[in-house]
Amino acid sequence: MKLLQIKMYRRINYIAAILVLVCGLGAQAQVTTSSPYSRFGLGNIKGSLLPQFRAMGGISTAVNSVTGFNNINMQNPASYSAVTLTTIDVGMSAGLTSLSKNNLTETSFNSTFSHLAFAVPVSRRSALSFGILPYSDLGYTYRNTVKIDTTNVDQLYEGEGGLSKAYIGYGYRIGDHLRIGANAEYIFGNLLTTRATEYASAGAINAKLQNKNSVGGLNYSYGIQYDFNIGKKTSMTLGYSGSNSGKLNSTQTFYATQYSRDANGNENTALDTLSSVDNGKSNLTLPLTHNFGISIKQSDKWLIGADFRMSKWAATSINNINSGLQDSWGASLGGQWTPDATSYNSYMKRVDYRLGFSYDKTYIQINNQDIKQMGASLGFGFPLPSANAGSAFYKINFTTEVGQRGTLNNNLVKEQYINFHLGFTLNDTWFRKYRVD
Repeated sequence: MKLLQIKMYRRINYIAAILVLVCGLGAQAQVTTSSPYSRFGLGNIKGSLLPQFRAMGGISTAVNSVTGFNNINMQNPASYSAVTLTTIDVGMSAGLTSLSKNNLTETSFNSTFSHLAFAVPVSRRSALSFGILPYSDLGYTYRNTVKIDTTNVDQLYEGEGGLSKAYIGYGYRIGDHLRIGANAEYIFGNLLTTRATEYASAGAINAKLQNKNSVGGLNYSYGIQYDFNIGKKTSMTLGYSGSNSGKLNSTQTFYATQYSRDANGNENTALDTLSSVDNGKSNLTLPLTHNFGISIKQSDKWLIGADFRMSKWAATSINNINSGLQDSWGASLGGQWTPDATSYNSYMKRVDYRLGFSYDKTYIQINNQDIKQMGASLGFGFPLPSANAGSAFYKINFTTEVGQRGTLNNNLVKEQYINFHLGFTLNDTWFRKYRVD
């Protein structure tokens, strides 16, 4: 009994440490992106991927386990049925972004909490998972100067905020090869955008439109996987996952005002409110999404896979207004290799080495120019010493993504980025029944 109490105290300490880390990250990480492309739609869509999957280019639809270590793959809830130990994953992300247009370049750095996820086996064939992670982020500030007659006019655009996703899901294995699963997701957050028109002369009457959408509502995602043996130690998995085109509730606050600036360029109190909407009830439509994947793996050694994805963004609306987006599609290719997961003599042989590539035609089109995104990723899974007589396992997952979005053609902006993702994964037998006190 005393041994059980000691183990329970350790587990409470684990949970307390994770909660402290999450609270600290949430308090420090307020600005999460600096991208003019986040102005469109719901912002930059983050995707339900942990660092270990981002390192493989984002492949996840046909992935459930690689080297026997339990990972949480909320992108396809059918994978939960492969979870055999209580699993916790918590992490953060940071990114360095460089924006280029004509001969101008601007660089920014942002960091944020990225995820907190749990998975618990319910039976030998099923498991439950729940957690919270970002759904999208919004952050930009830029200015265009145009000439009307002989007067220079500045057009200012600003946005901030984003959406988060809390989910709970269940996965079940039918027979020896078929897995099914589903997530119930609550998506919530605030999207704040501002557009202003300013004249160069001091004391001129300027105009500003401020729009805030407070979003909250349920959505659903689902998945299926089928695996079969193609060799003595080699197997293939086929996977599909998707999400429905759900509607989220939105409370809109809108103000159209006139204002001026003083001789020092400071904004004065609004001169007049031309129009306003307080607590206007509306909705926001999410896109229907489809993901298809295939992977081949050799137990405890390697995995390679590919994903194809598509989303019906053209049907998306905000406040019952079509967002002017186009349908998107993308593909990923990647894999993982572990030289010897059971090696006692070489730590580097127990490390997971991951590599991946991705390409996306995004939902944005400007001046008849499709905005495309491409990137490469490299990552590692560093195992830590086991605990509790070998019943608890730990791993640090680190990923670097390098890529670009957009183009300098047609007077557009090219965005180049380096993203870093860090996650801590715990596997433990928290709910095993002990026969002897």
